[in-house]
Amino acid sequence: MTTLPDFDRFDGMGLAELVRRRDVTVGELLEAAIERIEARNPAINAVVLRLYDQAKAAIAAGLPQGPFTGVPYLLKDLGASYAGTPTTGASRFFRDFVPDHDSEMVVRLKRAGLVICGKTNTSEFGLSTSTEPVLFGPTRNPWNLAHSAGGSSGGAAAAVAGGMLPMAHASDGGGSIRIPASCCGLFGMKPTRARTPAGPDAGEGWNGASISHAVTRSVRDSAALLDATSGPDIGDPYCAPPLKGSFLAEVGADPGRLKIALATKAWNGSVVDPECANAAIAAAKLCESLGHDVEEASPVLDEEARGKATYVIAAAHTRVALELRGKALGREATADDVETHTWRTAEHGREVTAADYAHAIRVMHQVGRIIGRFFTRYDVLLTPTMCRPPYPLGVLAMTGTDPKAYLEAILGTIAFTSPFNTAGTPAMSVPLAWSKESLPIGVQFAAGFGAEATLFRLAAQLEKAQPWAEKRARV
Repeated sequence: MTTLPDFDRFDGMGLAELVRRRDVTVGELLEAAIERIEARNPAINAVVLRLYDQAKAAIAAGLPQGPFTGVPYLLKDLGASYAGTPTTGASRFFRDFVPDHDSEMVVRLKRAGLVICGKTNTSEFGLSTSTEPVLFGPTRNPWNLAHSAGGSSGGAAAAVAGGMLPMAHASDGGGSIRIPASCCGLFGMKPTRARTPAGPDAGEGWNGASISHAVTRSVRDSAALLDATSGPDIGDPYCAPPLKGSFLAEVGADPGRLKIALATKAWNGSVVDPECANAAIAAAKLCESLGHDVEEASPVLDEEARGKATYVIAAAHTRVALELRGKALGREATADDVETHTWRTAEHGREVTAADYAHAIRVMHQVGRIIGRFFTRYDVLLTPTMCRPPYPLGVLAMTGTDPKAYLEAILGTIAFTSPFNTAGTPAMSVPLAWSKESLPIGVQFAAGFGAEATLFRLAAQLEKAQPWAEKRARV
């Protein structure tokens, strides 16, 4: 490929501008992405399904005129149905599941002009914060191939960090956008509950804890993507507060003097590595240098109750997913069909009662009230994204035989992220630090319900003050 040797230099909006100016053709962009996927994916294992023929057919049929017309894009192989192509959720039990329709999210991505050219790896059903499924094998961190790229959107993050394309679809039910963004040195925004659609197959994910968006190199790509995909769908059970204007317009807008709370102790008691705590402290100092007020403060959470409630909800939905697939296949799922932790979670879903489930919803709503009240006193809460830098591969594999060690590792990755899934409030991981082993360390910023605009304004400030896009993994 010689027509676009500097493909890696552009974000999604930059590539779309090249197409609009006719500096490159849509076909040339796709070929550039294919070339990079084929060259770099063998080492990383981020892309598990190639959709090159479908991408070429979409181009031949004529693309819609949107903000990203002609830009190559990857879907996460979980919760994003693309008609006629497998959606496995990285599960052997779903390896032959082929939806006959597009998810509404995919409809909107296509309408934005994106060219979907593949699907990315994930942990089975999104249950782990590292992407190491039996079905496809582990995704490797482009910065160090012995380490995890995070999860469950690890394939998406590794593809972007590995320079295959500038952004990719991701979803987040406990940190699954922010954690891989942190592991791979990317920007990752988890939007407000119901900001993007889950339909037509569901009204919400994990009772509103899970939501789709993206991992990106640039803040503006994330904002423009959210403009293209946000808003209620027909039949949605509820919707996020509407935004006046656009998210993209918030990028570069003056955030004013924000009142920022700093918290470096994990609510669930997980030990925080000094490198991660120091990354948050350094980010606080950067915010102060930008004119914001920072003080130590944290919402008071009953993390034991919240954690149990979260597990009940995840387990119930895992059990239902296996039962529905079993009905379609004409047989019940067995422990041999799924990974060890998945089966353990599904069995818990069988054991819990309707009262347990109702209580879990009640706890979720209580957490939402507590965090909501906290954001009446502060504009933003700043924390580490994770309790430690990226783990080596194997620590968070769902085939392990030591459930206690696995739980301890999981809690250390979701300690700071998961409460904002419970509350439904927006939160972002910003790539502001690096470990002594030269691995990325993200810093999390959370805001009140519906307040993505605040986060995008602040993120743009941070991106300008401490640029990260030019720092690239060498794969």
